[in-house]
Amino acid sequence: MTLHPMIAALRKHKAGVVLIALQIAVTLAIVCNAIFIIYARIENVRRPTGLNENNLFLVTQQWVGAPSGDDPASVQKLDAMLREDLSALRAMPDVESVAPVNSVPLLQSSWNGSISLKPGSELRSGNARSTYYFGDEQLLKTMGLHLVAGRGFTAADVTNKAFRDNSEPSIVIVTKALADKLFPQGNAIGKVVYLDGASSPTTIIGEVERLQVPSVSTWASSFVWNSTIEPVRLNANFSRTLVRAKPGRLEAAMRAVPPTLYAVNPMRVLDDDSVKSFKDIRAEAYRADIGMAALMGAVCLILLAVTAAGIVGLTSFWVGQRHRQIGVRRALGARKIDILHYFQLENLMIAGGGAVVGIALAVALNRVLMSKFEMESMPVYYVLIGLAVVMLLGQIAVFVPARRASNVPPVVATRSV
Repeated sequence: MTLHPMIAALRKHKAGVVLIALQIAVTLAIVCNAIFIIYARIENVRRPTGLNENNLFLVTQQWVGAPSGDDPASVQKLDAMLREDLSALRAMPDVESVAPVNSVPLLQSSWNGSISLKPGSELRSGNARSTYYFGDEQLLKTMGLHLVAGRGFTAADVTNKAFRDNSEPSIVIVTKALADKLFPQGNAIGKVVYLDGASSPTTIIGEVERLQVPSVSTWASSFVWNSTIEPVRLNANFSRTLVRAKPGRLEAAMRAVPPTLYAVNPMRVLDDDSVKSFKDIRAEAYRADIGMAALMGAVCLILLAVTAAGIVGLTSFWVGQRHRQIGVRRALGARKIDILHYFQLENLMIAGGGAVVGIALAVALNRVLMSKFEMESMPVYYVLIGLAVVMLLGQIAVFVPARRASNVPPVVATRSV
């Protein structure tokens, strides 16, 4: 089958050819980038936090009439109130462990800073950004973190300070990712670092395998595993407490929290969102990602359906116009498979031309998204996937009208004379 007659036939239908080619080009550009966005969102949702998320929930509450100052007397009173709550929660029959926290992964509330190897050093090359988690000796157990080196905190390590107190701890536990960033040669245990440009040293006493930062936004993607845990109870007129229920007792433990805390001190605020399972925290954090993935998937399906409908409609129109020519070819000995292959190859040529333009549009669109929305560069294989999808779509869409054309009998040639 020669291409010259096919090209000559397409020249007679320039408008239709250009429209279909442009439609394929736009579809390819959007589908490539949409697939890339969908995959990126799914990867975010599937990203492990480092926690043992089963039977875990967070309690957020605020005291009424509690001290709001940072003077020593106010801080110690707030700490006493916090420790009373911790004792009451730990005494609950359905609770396994409890720890005060400032935040947890996916909560979208974070305390961020930088860690350096020299005193008074600001964030620059050789240093690392980090999220800070505050807790006591039960924090690692409650979170379910895996300690890979060093040791955890003891009760003697834990101190307390006011929420706005900027003093730094003498010891910390860091994630393995952060330890490897600061000390590429390994063996971070016992090494000294400086938090947020401080002049006082802080010693690393332990490494945990993984602990994700609280934010799921793109601005935190460069240090998503760089977490630092400080042995500190933060004192303010509100508190967050992470609770691990005994296996199978999550719902019972969550229901028992409000009456337990009100029995300790009724002067507090606990609303419907004060006791939240980590499953709900995860769902809320990734609601936008899941919604975006679903939206992009719907856009892809609609575009592909519209493109397929356009190919079917235009090819059907051409088949109707070429009945006589098809009949003549059949009369001259062309087989049904030859007619079918003719229209398939014709569509392949149109789709190929559109795909060339579409690849350029896909790359250009990705550059725009990178500059406007801080997206990463799209790998080449996403373009290849999109190319394969639109080319296959074209062949599937053209099959029905092409098969109808192949069934045109030779006698049509004589009837058309």
